[in-house]
Amino acid sequence: MEKNNQKTYWPHMILGFLAVGLTLGYWTVKSAVALPVQESNEYMLKYQTADININEILESKKAFDTMYNIQLQDVQTMVMTDNVNSKRPQPNPVKLSLGGNHFTYVVTTKNGTVVNDANVSFLLTRPHTRKNDLFIENIIFNNGKYSTKDIQITEPGRYTLQFRAQIGKDTGYSEKSAYLKP
Repeated sequence: MEKNNQKTYWPHMILGFLAVGLTLGYWTVKSAVALPVQESNEYMLKYQTADININEILESKKAFDTMYNIQLQDVQTMVMTDNVNSKRPQPNPVKLSLGGNHFTYVVTTKNGTVVNDANVSFLLTRPHTRKNDLFIENIIFNNGKYSTKDIQITEPGRYTLQFRAQIGKDTGYSEKSAYLKP
C-alpha cells in the first residue's frame, strides 16, 4: 500500500475566502455608516410629508401659478457659462455677499396687482445638507414687498433660496440657486 503524504489546502482556502468576505463586509458597513445621509427639503417640507401629499402639492401649485406670480427683486446675478457638453442650460445664480444679505419678493396677480395678504415663508439652504438651514416662518409685507431681515452668510459655496406663498388654498413656490464666492 502506498502512503498518501500529499496535503490538501482546500480547508485553508475556504477559511481564507471566508475571512476576506467578512473583512470586506465589515469595511462596507463601516464606510456606509460614516457617510451622512441628508433629507431633501423640496417644497420646504420633509421628504416624507412631501412624498405623501405630492398630488395635493402639485395641484395647489398649478392653481397658484395660473393666478399669481412670484418675483425675486433687487438682487444681482452671476453670469454662468453653459457647459458645452450639456444640452441643459444653467440659470444664472443669485450673487451673495459675505455678511448681511436680504431678499425681497413680490407676489402679484397675473394682471399685475400686488397681493398683500399672502402667508409667506422663506428658507435659505445648502443643496446637499440641511445642517445650516435658516427658515423664516412669516415674512412681513412692507411697501408692496415681502422682505427678509438681514441674513448673515459666512460660508462660501452654493445655496438655494426657497420661497413659499400661500393665498387661500393655493400655494406657490419659488426656488433660485445662489452662490457666495470664496
